[in-house]
Amino acid sequence: MADFVDGTAFNHEQGNRARKLFAAVVLAALDDAIADDKKYGNGPEQIARWARSRDGREVLSCAGIDPNERVVKGLMEFVGKGVRTSVALSREESERRHAAEAAAADDAKRAA
Repeated sequence: MADFVDGTAFNHEQGNRARKLFAAVVLAALDDAIADDKKYGNGPEQIARWARSRDGREVLSCAGIDPNERVVKGLMEFVGKGVRTSVALSREESERRHAAEAAAADDAKRAA
């Protein structure tokens, strides 16, 4: 019984590692699309084409992301903002975004 539990735990860990690897591929695809957007102006279309392709859907699925049209639109919006994934995932960017949202909420309260 202990061998079964150890084997299951090992397989679960391997699955998590594989999911993280595919998530890294998705982040790389986003960065490539952002670079294309800055250079050629077609980044959102590029990421949409990739996400709708068979390979893109497979990578998204393996990363634990449901490859539906809502996700494609979200990826396009992210690329349209032009913020690299490393910056977007950083603590500083998160704090800056929350501070901007709080300031906007304060301004809305004052205006009301």
